[in-house]
Order: sequence, then structure tokens, then C-alpha cells
Amino acid sequence: MSTQGFYVRPTTCATEAGIRDKILANPGFGSYFTDHMAHVRWTKNGGWEPGEIVPYGPIMLDPAASVLHYAQEIFEGIKAYRHADGSVWTFRPEKNAERFRRSARRLALPELDDDTFLGSVKALVGQDKAWVPTPKDDTEECSLYIRPFMIASEKFLGVKPAKLVDYYVIASPAGSYFKGDLDAVSIWLSQNYNRAAPGGTGAAKCGGNYASSLVAQQEAEANGCAQVAFLDAVENKWIEELGGMNLFFVYKDGRIVTPELTGTILEGVTRDSILQLAREEGLTPEERRISIDEWRDGVKSGEISEVFACGTAAVITPIAELVTPEERIAGGRQTDIASTLRRKLLDIQYGRAEDRHGWLTQLA
Repeated sequence: MSTQGFYVRPTTCATEAGIRDKILANPGFGSYFTDHMAHVRWTKNGGWEPGEIVPYGPIMLDPAASVLHYAQEIFEGIKAYRHADGSVWTFRPEKNAERFRRSARRLALPELDDDTFLGSVKALVGQDKAWVPTPKDDTEECSLYIRPFMIASEKFLGVKPAKLVDYYVIASPAGSYFKGDLDAVSIWLSQNYNRAAPGGTGAAKCGGNYASSLVAQQEAEANGCAQVAFLDAVENKWIEELGGMNLFFVYKDGRIVTPELTGTILEGVTRDSILQLAREEGLTPEERRISIDEWRDGVKSGEISEVFACGTAAVITPIAELVTPEERIAGGRQTDIASTLRRKLLDIQYGRAEDRHGWLTQLA
């Protein structure tokens, strides 16, 4: 059996419907996984081999696999949404495919074409459609979080690009990323660590960027914060992004500012979507550098009315305050714009509003 060009080898140990329903009733985030996964192998001499959908399970890796020693890997994050008529859709997957190729180039991995990338997602969701949660009403946020990733599998010890690479896609039913939906969160300002430097891998979606943020995230949690914000690595004054989300600043004169893409910031799909939706709301988007001093002074003067973070997992999350060892900088006094943009984005994703941009792709 094959679908979307992927040969399907169904599992013989599918999760019982009753157990799956209990999981979908309260999935959390990233804790449970569907019954299957997609797989495509690449070799330097043969290129990409035919893809397959196989039972979800452990991956066999040699202890000398390059990914384990030299971190040659990349990944993506996408969501699948069940609409009211039972169909399943995803949001701007071509942007994820494009970013996946850029990440591959930066990590010296083979580039995957759009047809294979999207085909793998469609084939997996088509096989595991029953795992896509159904929202109880318009206020519930639940989806199937899809994780494509690529790893260097060649067995060798030596700093060079691998000649054997594996691409996989796994999927996990998910509820809200943060508890409380639109509740504002506190953010820790990292003063001892940087996420990325010019010429580094900041614009690539690779595990090393996230691994390097974990010690700062520990600091954040120790200080009662949900996430960590990073400054630039050169002057240590310019706001860049959080450990896994982009930032936006709303000004009382109608401007909405996000740090510009300088090669050290991940080009978020949600970020790009917000820039477009903000224009439709009559706001004036700006992509430029914004300093920690401008954040502090703007909130004190009332010039900055809102600060929020965004990403595929969390969608849009207001920032209540930025915490440092010396002070607490408010994140703005309102959440009106964050709430409006969040609702507009979610309504498109769940099929409750017209998709005037052609952002949705049907998966099943």
C-alpha cells in the first residue's frame, strides 16, 4: 500500500481506540506519539531513496553515528488542525519546507524537496488521522504537532559532513503550550549566555541552538520565569528572541516592532504571519533592532503598550514582565493586540475564518 508516494507498512500494535481517546482528552504537549512515523534515507552516491510510513518506534543508531558526536541535525515544527467538518489542515507548510532547506544548507545536510517534505506530512497524517484532536468548542486549542527532522546517521568519528542521512517525521497530539492560554508569562533576561552569534547557526532550526539555551532556561525557572530572553552576542544590548519564540513590541502610536532578521534570529512562520495580519488590523509593522533600554524606557513612559512572544507551539503569549537580578521590567499594560492577532490567526488555522492568504493546506 502507498500514499503520497510513501509505501505504508501499518503497525500490528495500534493503540486501542479507548486509550487513544483518553490521551486526546488531555494530551499535554510532546508526551504522546501516534502509531506511525515517516522515513526517507539519503546516501551521497544514491541520493534520496523512496519514502515509507512505518510503525513508530526506536531508531537504530550506531554508537559512532555522526549526529551523536557532531550534532549534524535539523528539525521543524508544524501543526495539523481538525476543522468542524472533520477534515484536517495544516498552516503554511511551504514556509517550513523552505526553512528546512535553509537549515540543511547551514548544517551541510542534503536538501529535501517540497514534494517529499509535504508528501511525508500528508502520508503520516493520512495514516494517523484519528490522532488529530477535535476541539470541543471555539475556545479549545488542540492540534497534532508534527516534527520533521533530519539526522546524520553515518558511522564514523571525524569532523566532516555525513554520507548517510535519515529523515523522519513523527507526530504528537497537543493541547495548549502554556497553561492558561492567554495568561501573561514572566521572562528571564539572560546576562551570562547568548543564543547565537553572527556567522553561527542562529537562523537554522537545529538542536544545538536549543541545547545552548537550556542552562539559561534553568536560570529562568529558578527565578520563577517561564522562558528566557537573549541579547545579541556582540554588544549585549539588542533584544533578539526567546529560547524558542520570536518577540513583538506594540507601541501606542500603532507601530508593532519585531527584532530584524540578522542571521542570529530564527525566521518564524508565526512571526511572518503576524506581520501580515498586523497590517490588516491597521498597525504599522517594523523589523528593526530594539535595545533593552528601549524596552525599559518605552514601558515606563507608556510608549510600549504590549509585549508578546510567538511561535508554532505557543501561538501568541503576552509577556507580563522581564526579570533580571536587578529589576523587573513590565511587558506592557495591555493584551488587546495580542488577543486580537491570536484570535485571527487561530480562526484561520481552525477554519473558522476565510483563508484569504491561501495559507492552509489540506492533509486529510
